[in-house]
Order: sequence, then structure tokens, then C-alpha cells
Amino acid sequence: MWLCLAFLATASAAPAEEDAAESEGLPTWYALSLQSSDAGLRATHFWSKGAMLRSETLLGGVKVVTLVNGEDYVAYDALTQRGISIKRHPDSRALDSGRQRPFGNEYAIMVARGAEPVGETEEHLEHLRLTNDFGRRELQVSRDADRIPIRLEVWHRASGQRFVTDYTNWRKGLEMPDHFFEPEAGIELEELSLEAYVALASSDDPVESVPVLHGDLLAPQP
Repeated sequence: MWLCLAFLATASAAPAEEDAAESEGLPTWYALSLQSSDAGLRATHFWSKGAMLRSETLLGGVKVVTLVNGEDYVAYDALTQRGISIKRHPDSRALDSGRQRPFGNEYAIMVARGAEPVGETEEHLEHLRLTNDFGRRELQVSRDADRIPIRLEVWHRASGQRFVTDYTNWRKGLEMPDHFFEPEAGIELEELSLEAYVALASSDDPVESVPVLHGDLLAPQP
């Protein structure tokens, strides 16, 4: 199910150089996630630098690239080189500074919603469970300060569907240039406000058929 729910400015060379210098001290992360469900297997590569995110997801032989950088949530089809650029909700942007990375934050999300430890205590892993009107979530996460998710199992009450996401190949401290989190040259983007995208997504008017895969980075989720 896809979530149905763009900043251009000129700058002097000096501020641009200052921004580049500041970005060099930002934490960087990489991980691979494998999600299995009744619909099949979905593999996603994640990279982040501070609050900037790049993900590449293979869907039916098509690579969907997602870029989250400041005000903009960009998603495009790597084959057609067409996609959308949506303005992010201010509440989602406000969370950027409080996270050590923009992905793999299942632990903080579940704890904030009332998840509790379950099962036997392990030296390196903690097990959490959250049950509510949505369904049930069970998480295996590292016990260190990084709180790295290892496996997330989700059962959706309304649909009866079950999703299992395994994270692997975690790395941090990789060198990543800022331009890695920007669209490549030649990508055609339809620029939309969040309100305009929500209106188009709920109407019969055409909108670029690129899925919003990381909805929490676009707008607050229930």
C-alpha cells in the first residue's frame, strides 16, 4: 500500500562553502533492508548524512530513488527519469535535528507509542512489542546507544497482512558527498506542495506514479 497523502535559491559562494564545511562533520549511515510480505520481497538500500537521506528500492524490476533533503521529498523512477518533488510537512522537518539518522528509528517510534520489552533478556539485543488499534509490531534492536533495528515484524489488523523487515550490513562513518543526496542531471520532476499532492493523490487527475515509500519523512504518521 502506498501512502497517499521543490526549494530553489541562489546563494553566494561563501555561504555555500560554509554549508559544505559544516556538512563534513555530520554522521553518516548505511544499511540494507529486506522486507517480505504477501506481495513478495522488497530490498532497499539506505544512506544518510545528518538529516539527508537517499534510498534506492527495487520494485518489479524498477529502481525507485528517494531523496529527502531539507524542505524537499523527491522520488523518481530511475528508468524513465521522471518523478515528483513534494514540500515536506513542517512537523516532519522539525524532527530532523533530534535524530541521529533519518531511517532505522523504529526503537524511538515504538517507545514513544508505548511499546514494552518482551521475551528473555539478551546481552546484545532487546525485544519490544507494541499492540494497538493498528495491529501489532515486534522489534529486535541492539542494546547499545545506536539502537540499531535488526528485525521488525508488523501485523496489520485491518488487512490481516504481515510484514517482516530485516536490516543488515549496517555501516557508519562512510564518506558521502552532499551531491549524492540531490537528483542526478536530467531527472524531470513535477514540483508540488504537500497539499497539492494530497489533493491529486485522492482525485482522478494524473500524478506521477512513483510511490512515497518513507511517509514519516514527508508528513507525520498516525
